[in-house]
Amino acid sequence: MDLVEALQRQATACEDLGSPMYADLLRLLVDDYEVGGVSVRVLEGYDGRSFGEAVGLRLLAAVHGLVLSGTAPELAAFYPSTGGTWDPVLGWEAFEQVLQSRLGEVRSLLTQPPQTNEVGRAAALYGGLLRLVEEVPRPVRLFEIGASGGLNLRADQYRYVAGGTSYGPADSPVVFDPAWSGKVPSVDLRIAERVGCDIAPVDPLTDDGALTLTSYVWPDMTDRLTRLRGALAIAHDVPADVRPEDAVSFLQGLELSEGHVTVVWHSIMWQYLRRPDRTAIETRLTELGAQATATTPLAHLSLEPHRVVTPDGYEYRINLQTWPTGKTRTLGTATPHGQDLVWT
Repeated sequence: MDLVEALQRQATACEDLGSPMYADLLRLLVDDYEVGGVSVRVLEGYDGRSFGEAVGLRLLAAVHGLVLSGTAPELAAFYPSTGGTWDPVLGWEAFEQVLQSRLGEVRSLLTQPPQTNEVGRAAALYGGLLRLVEEVPRPVRLFEIGASGGLNLRADQYRYVAGGTSYGPADSPVVFDPAWSGKVPSVDLRIAERVGCDIAPVDPLTDDGALTLTSYVWPDMTDRLTRLRGALAIAHDVPADVRPEDAVSFLQGLELSEGHVTVVWHSIMWQYLRRPDRTAIETRLTELGAQATATTPLAHLSLEPHRVVTPDGYEYRINLQTWPTGKTRTLGTATPHGQDLVWT
């Protein structure tokens, strides 16, 4: 895809998802790129990359990281994440200045794979697990592919309020209120194992890891920032094992367990996989499903886009497939960040 087209599409997505600041910045980047400004040097070699590689968002995350670390004070006054107020004129001038003065550093940061460990998606995972456990009342072994920092592996440690009912620990620093529309059951959810994989995992227990994860949150979306910071605090108390491994290899080593329901979960990561890897994952899940029994059940739970006739061409569905029956169904829909979640 043409880089300008990709940046324009990302700008529209940011606007639709509630970040006017990033919509402004991406459109200003397009203007600068088209007149041969500094963004041409910053983005040299990235033309033709797929929309799913999110080059524009990776660039914005790189600069956001500099702001959060305190090394780009000229921009801090315009970033709500550091107490500033966005201004599209003065803010762009400061942003352009950072690109000029930190060109090499920003280009280096661009090579980092996207880290979209969005805590908002935990609501889709948690509600999906409640629906699953209502049918299969067993302790859950939770395995996440594309886990980033593994924050959503702690989904049961967050608090969800909806329809006059609350779920999860009452004293959790991560609160979704309202969490969703529609009904999910109140059942005893026990997670016996939390394991994930990522090709470049981030350790949320380190300062650098926390900075990386925070840099990918859009700075004018304060609710997301609050949830992330709460989730980082929880990560220190609730262990999760995130391994530096690709999804195909990770699932090849997965086995079912007597007396547990084994759940493979992922969210908004399918687009980053090569087609052969997608096929290999589906094949492995089918193999495991053939081994599943009533006492060693398997589930595949996901929040991913599906092509439909909508203004942006996609609907983000929470899908659940369970074995040994192999039954597949759509449990609900949400936005890419887990907002506007509706259970069907």
